[in-house]
This record gives sequence, C-alpha cells and structure tokens, in this order.
Amino acid sequence: MFKITKRRKFLKQSAIFLALFSITICSHAQSETASTMEFPFNGKDLSGWKTVGGNAPFYIEENSIVGVMTKNTANTFLVTEKEYGDFILQMEVKLDGTTTNSGIQTRSHIDPKGNNGKGRVYGRQVDIDPTPRAWTGGIYDEGRREWLYPLDLNPAAKSAYRPGEFNDIIIQVIGNETRTWVNGIPTSYVIDSLDKTGFIALQVHSIPDSLDGKRVFFRNLSIRTNPKFPRDFPKDIYIVNTNANDLSKAEKAAGYSLLFNGKNAKGWRSARGKKFPEKGWSIQNGMFSVQKSDGGESTNGGDIVTKKQYKAFDLSFEFKLSPGANSGVKYFVTLDEKTKGSAIGPEYQILDDALHPDAKLGKDGNRTLASLYDLITSDRNPRPRRPIGQWNRGRIVVEPNNKVTYYLNGFKMLEFERGSEEFRKLVAGSKYKDWKNFGEAKKGHILLQDHGDAVSFRSIKIKELK
Repeated sequence: MFKITKRRKFLKQSAIFLALFSITICSHAQSETASTMEFPFNGKDLSGWKTVGGNAPFYIEENSIVGVMTKNTANTFLVTEKEYGDFILQMEVKLDGTTTNSGIQTRSHIDPKGNNGKGRVYGRQVDIDPTPRAWTGGIYDEGRREWLYPLDLNPAAKSAYRPGEFNDIIIQVIGNETRTWVNGIPTSYVIDSLDKTGFIALQVHSIPDSLDGKRVFFRNLSIRTNPKFPRDFPKDIYIVNTNANDLSKAEKAAGYSLLFNGKNAKGWRSARGKKFPEKGWSIQNGMFSVQKSDGGESTNGGDIVTKKQYKAFDLSFEFKLSPGANSGVKYFVTLDEKTKGSAIGPEYQILDDALHPDAKLGKDGNRTLASLYDLITSDRNPRPRRPIGQWNRGRIVVEPNNKVTYYLNGFKMLEFERGSEEFRKLVAGSKYKDWKNFGEAKKGHILLQDHGDAVSFRSIKIKELK
C-alpha cells in the first residue's frame, strides 16, 4: 500500500512538472517570436544602404560587400537606411594586411553639415583592428568621446582576431548595454545611455597614401531585432559603465560595490579624524568635490579616506580637473605616519600636466597624470588623456600577488609589483625613502587628496579580489 501511494504521488508531481515545463516552453516560444531575423545585405546589390562621409567606393564581390581604402578622403561609411533599437548583429569581416583598420557602427547618426557637407558619422563603433595593437571588438565612440573600451581592459581577447581570414563578429545591443564577441570569444562590455536607436554602418577608414587600394570585406550579415534572450557574458570581464554613480546588475553580480553613492559621505571620513571634514569638500550633483583654496597640500578640508581598509582590489573612479589642478588617489594608507600634510601611501597622480609645475619635477615625468607618483612614469601616449574640464576614468588594480596596474580611460598606463626588488630601489631614490616599508602594507584605506585645487570625483566603485 505504501509503495502504491508513493508511486501515485510521484506520478502526480511529474504531471505537474510537465505541465509547468510546457507552459515555460510555450512562453519562451511566444517571446522569441516577437524578435525578427533580418538579412540587410541580399548578396547581389546595395539596396537599403547609402554611402556617406567620404569618397571610398563599395562594391559587391562573391557575396561580400567590399570597401576600398582610398587616399585623400575622410572616413567613408556604408549606412543602413533603416534605424535599429535592440538587436544582435552578426557578420564576417576580413581586411587586407595587418596595418589597416575598419569598424562597425551601432545606433549611430550623421551630422549632415560635417566633412564639408558630405556628412560626419558619430556613435559607438566596434573596432576591427588587425594591427599589433589587436583591439578588434573594442568599442570606440566615433566623432565624439573616442575610446570607451580599449582591449587593454580585456587582454585575453586580443588574440581572437585571425589576420587574413574572415572573422565572425557578434554585436549585442540591448537597452543601454553593448557586448561584443570575436570568433566566439567575449571581447567588450559597455553600459552607455546615449543613442536609443540609430543606423548600422560599415566603415572604410581614412588612410595614408601607402595603403591606397587595400580592401575590407563584409559578408553573411544578419540582424535579430528585439531579442528577448541575451547571450551570456563572463562575470570576470571588466565592464565600462558611463552612467554616473551607477552599479549595474552585471557589476553587482561580478562583486562590485559603490564607494560613493552620489548623495552623501557614507563610508568616508577625514584622514585627520573620525568625521567627514566640515569644510573644503562639497557633495553636489552626484560629485565629491575638493573646493579651491591655496593650492597647498591638505591645508583646507584635508584628505578623505574610506572607513574600510582593503587588501587586493579593482578600483575605478572618474575625475574632473580644473585648469592647473593637482590631486591624487592613494591606497594602502595606514594613517600610522601622522603627517602634517597629505597622508602617506602609493598614489595614482591626478594632474594638469600642461599647467601645474609638478609635471616638470621628479624624475622623467614620474609626477605626471596617471603616474605612480614620484616612482614610475605613466605611458606618455597622449590619446588616453582627455581635455581639462572633461571627465576621465582612472582604474587601479591590485592583485593578491601584489601586481599593480594603472589605467586611464581604458588604456594601460603602467604596472609594477609591490615589495619587489625593483620597487624598493625606486622607493629608495624617491621622496618616500624615509618611510619604512613604503607601499607594502597588508591593507589600508583608499584616499582622495585635497591639494588645494578644484577637482571632482564620481563613480567610485570597487571589487575586492581574493
């Protein structure tokens, strides 16, 4: 009797499960039918497309759209006449040689007055880059903010592109999120609220004369519009989120948290005491701001530090400088030194290199923007540096093995190993030589510096690494 009753119970539970499973499948199918697969290139002609921006020609060859790089012309784009919102775009791309460049515009627009009336395209572009830099799949903001996601942020994806072959590119744009894959390898992830809709375009890049006649091939284009089920993306790939003081669902799932909520000083205090400074700092419009004083180090409100101390971490922050300003982000700050000026700790230098005299002090520029202050000079490539008055994105990654890497606007600027022989030699030749075991604390506070100049911070977020 017991066995019969148990079997009936099992059969009843199985029937309920199958009914629920059937409902789920039907619901999934109904949702998926709301999306539509389109093939914007018919393989025969360029119906539904138009050329803007430059004079480089496009033609059809063996079911491919071929763009020809042409000297003495601006960037040229083959633009869809239709605009798109949410979509998953897939295509294959091949370029002649390894010194050329191309790109795929998403949700983009055109300024008809640009390029002497030929039109200037602007919007997010997925880069196709077979050069040694190898940033294929990175995201560039054409005609506006430039690089949003250089592949320095995901070096494992640099090897995804195969020169001289057709490469499979997948671009997923859903809501305010753009994700890319190159030959099946997850490549970049940007969260950005600009451009809810726009056209898709294929780029022929402007070139030096030596590349005249080189070609780029696009084939097997398909677009699934209004996709309901986004492709999975690994949690360990860094996300660039341009929305101020925002922490996305994906960032939370990856272990990030906000150190500044954009509203108050929760989690922060003065480096000189237990409370937040009563003067010298303001919290307005989603920004922590150092108020202008005399340009002296920690002479007004003083430095502020996190109440919590950190060991290994991935720290991101945005900063905006006023002309001639100086500041910094420090870490492994123990506050044991009891200094009169700024507290002691390794520093990510924040500086107007052109106008502040500190840029010419130190050794070989090791007090310039994004340098390890007074120790290691940052990469001097000018492209990562955005103009004074604009927001810049800094990042400091301290790994459990003591490797430290600095980034500026996604570009890798330097790296070093805390406690290594090379690091200790640098310290011995610097202003920090008198501080025992400088930069080698097991844990410490994160600090925003008051150097008496007007500087603002926002979007401060951290992930603790283990």
